[in-house]
Amino acid sequence: MKKGIAFLFITLAFVAGIVVGVVITVFHEEKTPPPPVGMSSSPTEKGPAASTPDLSKQIDTLKAILKDDPKNLRALVELGNAYFDTNQVEQAIEIYTRALAIDPRDADVRTDLGIMYRKKGDFDRAVTEFKKAAEFDSKHVNSRYNLGIVLLHDKGDLKGAIQAWEDYLKAEPSGPRADNIRAQIVKMKEMIK
Repeated sequence: MKKGIAFLFITLAFVAGIVVGVVITVFHEEKTPPPPVGMSSSPTEKGPAASTPDLSKQIDTLKAILKDDPKNLRALVELGNAYFDTNQVEQAIEIYTRALAIDPRDADVRTDLGIMYRKKGDFDRAVTEFKKAAEFDSKHVNSRYNLGIVLLHDKGDLKGAIQAWEDYLKAEPSGPRADNIRAQIVKMKEMIK
């Protein structure tokens, strides 16, 4: 009986370690806000992330642009990103949906929409958006990564999470995130046995 209890505690500690590892990884992912409309978006230009007051000004500017030009795709995406960065979930969902009505194949926007659905608690819709993003872009790693997160943590689907992360590794087989995912897959496969 004591061996059974010890085994149970070891198993629980193992599962907790996996969950904590994945959660820490997710919270350390950074999303850099886009440059405001009218500013250079040169990839060599790096500056500090915009603060909330800067994003509020950016939101106001983008809303004014969209009032005059409601189908301005760049402004829609930037406004969705500003709402994303300020954790305005419903507004981000609305704006990303409008952007996808214009360009439904944008895997980045679709992935961000999925993240917002996850924050809202609509895990099935998040999964749908991540899968669509991956279908539209066979090399899109963030959709596969986030799909694995939702399947593992929100849906409790270990096999689905493993598949999503194996697909991630096909698209990006090396790097720190790939090494972490590979280690997590090994642990999850041991849990399924």
